[in-house]
Amino acid sequence: MARSSWISDESTPDLDEHVGKLEHFASALADGVVEASELSTQEANLVSAMKAVEGSLSDEQHAKVTKLLAELTAYSVMRTLHELAQARVQQAVTPKT
Repeated sequence: MARSSWISDESTPDLDEHVGKLEHFASALADGVVEASELSTQEANLVSAMKAVEGSLSDEQHAKVTKLLAELTAYSVMRTLHELAQARVQQAVTPKT
C-alpha cells in the first residue's frame, strides 16, 4: 500500500485526507458544536493511538515522534488562533445591514 504524504507541496502540513477518514471527527463537527463528551471521546482515541505506537518505537524514533506531536500541536493551536483573529477582523470590517 502506497503511503499518503503528510505534507503537500513539500512545505505545507496536509493531514486533511487522514482526518477526513475519521468518521467520529466528522460526526462531532456535523452540528457545528463540539460537545464535552465528543472531546472526551477524541481524547481517549488519541491516548489509545499514542499507546499503540509509543511502545513500538526505539528511543530515537520516540524522540522524533515526540517532537512531531509537539510541533503539530503548536501548529494546530497557532492556526486556530490565527483563523479566529482573521474572523474577528472580517467581522469588524464587514458592514452591518
